[in-house]
Amino acid sequence: MLAQAQLLFSVAFGEMAVILLLLFKTPLRKLLILSLDRAKRGRGPLVVKSVAATVFVLMIYTVYSVKEIQSRPLESINPTDQVLLAQQILQASLMGFVLFLSLMIDRLHHYIRELRLLRKAMEAAKKHDRGFDNGKNGSVEEVNSLKEEIASLKSKIKKLESECEAKGEEVKAQKDNSESFKGQSEKLLLEYGQLLEENQHLRSQLHALDENLSHSNGKKNT
Repeated sequence: MLAQAQLLFSVAFGEMAVILLLLFKTPLRKLLILSLDRAKRGRGPLVVKSVAATVFVLMIYTVYSVKEIQSRPLESINPTDQVLLAQQILQASLMGFVLFLSLMIDRLHHYIRELRLLRKAMEAAKKHDRGFDNGKNGSVEEVNSLKEEIASLKSKIKKLESECEAKGEEVKAQKDNSESFKGQSEKLLLEYGQLLEENQHLRSQLHALDENLSHSNGKKNT
């Protein structure tokens, strides 16, 4: 279970790194977008959806297990159950966080592609508008309709840029939450070690009591 938690932590931090690369214009951003474009072709989306569905089912099962342990009476919950409960809460939280970051990556990639297409269309419209201004075409109605289309494209670009900024703020907030969550997970792992030591100590005491009891019974029989 500890290995699963470490794997989920690695996946979550990897996804956060991808999101940061998508938010800033760098050469790595272009390579990353090309990689995501290729991943969304062919059987890539089916594989991603299958993995996401598997993680979601595991998260639901883990949440169900947590609810089942929490529904027990307090006096029936032993230290081992408490350790399992802490691990399952940690795993369910990490799986939910991984799924959320995957959705963020998909939406950011979609918005970036839409923004690029709109900018290309806007540049083409500007070139066409310059052609009208130079006297290549004298149709006033076409010029007005083209200007209206340019204004519509500009409004869409502003809307997409505002959405990207909002998504960036959400990513920064999630990054802060992940740092605090990392501290909590380290605390849970420390408590897990302490509970294991207490459990081992209780087992040794129980074994010693069993040996004393069997020894006393043997004396009575003789």
